[in-house]
Amino acid sequence: MKKGFDKDFLWGGAIAASQADGAWNVGGKGLDTQDCRYLDGSWSHEQVELKHHNDPFSRKEFEAALKDNTDTYYPFRRGIDFYHHYTEDLAMMGEMGMKVFRTSACWARLFPNGDESEPNEEGIAYYRDMLSEAHKNGMKVFLTMLHYDIPVHLVTEYGGWKNRKVIDFYLNYCRTLYIRLGDLVDYWLPFNEFNAGRFSPWDGVCLFPNDPETTDNEIFKCLHHQFIAQAKCVKMGHELIPGAKIGGMIARFCTYPATCRPEDALQALQDDQYSNWFYTDVMARGFYPEYMDRYFERFNITIPWENGDQEILKEGTVDFLSFSYYFSQVSTSDQGWEKTAGNLVMANKNPYLKSSEWGWQMDPIGLRVTLNQMYDRYHLPLFVAENGLGTSDVLEPDGTIHDPYRIDYFRTHVQAMKEAVIDGVDLIGYTWWGIIDVVACGPLTMDKRYGLIYVDLDNSGKGTGKRYRKDSFYWYKKCIASNGEDLN
Repeated sequence: MKKGFDKDFLWGGAIAASQADGAWNVGGKGLDTQDCRYLDGSWSHEQVELKHHNDPFSRKEFEAALKDNTDTYYPFRRGIDFYHHYTEDLAMMGEMGMKVFRTSACWARLFPNGDESEPNEEGIAYYRDMLSEAHKNGMKVFLTMLHYDIPVHLVTEYGGWKNRKVIDFYLNYCRTLYIRLGDLVDYWLPFNEFNAGRFSPWDGVCLFPNDPETTDNEIFKCLHHQFIAQAKCVKMGHELIPGAKIGGMIARFCTYPATCRPEDALQALQDDQYSNWFYTDVMARGFYPEYMDRYFERFNITIPWENGDQEILKEGTVDFLSFSYYFSQVSTSDQGWEKTAGNLVMANKNPYLKSSEWGWQMDPIGLRVTLNQMYDRYHLPLFVAENGLGTSDVLEPDGTIHDPYRIDYFRTHVQAMKEAVIDGVDLIGYTWWGIIDVVACGPLTMDKRYGLIYVDLDNSGKGTGKRYRKDSFYWYKKCIASNGEDLN
């Protein structure tokens, strides 16, 4: 029986190109879908939350963004300028002792319109330099091939993932990543948070939330095209790079019955199936699970199967599974149950858990539960691709940032992972989100900070941009050096 983490356990950190890189119009990059999300940096926290939950991204906002050639109201166009600071940033991550760096490639940086046959060589050069720098600093590379952002031309010209043609454009992009960057990547992830199409349609499948055309049927049509794209991407990677490690990922929503009422237990089972297992079942088992037949019939959903699709899914199963984990939720048939926020969704609140500043409930035991459930179901190696705490931080006059709340969160979740490993789970790595402060995906602000490295920028992109080590930076350094044994 294992007593703790394997000696080669991959301790690391994660970011996404859209939230970090900036340089939206530099180096031949095209406009991507995340570049179009709008924020007025003067809005209060309450205004941001109201906008996020009550008036999400719309077709009108998208059309306005296409006409605006500035970054004033578009935080993802600015990011934290990782594009020009990656040498410094990766050196700080190396100083922490990180073993793996998870980042994403931007499709629009390599193929500005998405449908070109040949890549933008400036984009290739950037990624080769940046990923090489990660290796120089002692880190393996975990590359997300698509982290929400696709070239806007694929939406305006083809309709995005609704159009099966986009699969071929995506595969041309993936082929380029394998051939041109394959020697620099250790772990591959075709899609970030595959189930996002259901809970965040613009991020996941480029459909506008609250739009009359964004029906369940259209969402599952897009998801089916992504399943086919992922399976083909996995098969291609194995053919081009024998021995390549290619995984799948979901946003994991750990689910408990709200009570011991049988109706709540059934609801928890179904919520788990529809929110979590459906996606990992297809990716790991290679077929649509039978329980979805009833769901599709109930909601009048037709999956656009084509000849050969079943074989494609069977031939493109993943080598490992990864997930983001931030909170748990409860399932109940009681429609009046109190709600709370969490990772782009509203969930039923658990009265036994404490909540973060942003209302996300903190549940390290749910991480242990998730790891056990997922390993028991698939017996594939697991990777915690995202886990973290977004809070306000204060930069002191002497350049220090004291974040004991983040260290407490960190400690309890690392301990939960260790217990899961002792339980028998094959856990190969963990990447804290985001290892450096980035623009938060939900509110689009900088004041919701996840990083162990502070970036001096505000919600309008103003500030020095200087990087500072938080107290949690030194805690993680100690944790890594002791391979998860020293959690004091």
